[in-house]
Amino acid sequence: MTVRTDMLARLMEQAEAEGADLVTLRALVEEASESGAERAMARLGLADPAAGADLGELRQLLGAWRDAKRTARNEVIGWAIRIGLALLLLGLAVKTGLIALVR
Repeated sequence: MTVRTDMLARLMEQAEAEGADLVTLRALVEEASESGAERAMARLGLADPAAGADLGELRQLLGAWRDAKRTARNEVIGWAIRIGLALLLLGLAVKTGLIALVR
């Protein structure tokens, strides 16, 4: 990261000395952006080489969690529909007098 900081300092000096032409300003912005991105990644703990694999695992875990949530929601809805239909049939049986035949 010190190489980037040194490059950024040199570009700033060059911009100040030259009156900051467009190419110098673009290089300055690019170096500042990369330096800031590296700093942000380091603060998040994602600067090490294993960070890519860790993010891949987290994405897989998140995908599995979403699948589990979807499956659980679908099952709850399915059971609610089954219970509703069973209550409807029970109500129809009572209304039509079929319950008396069971007793």
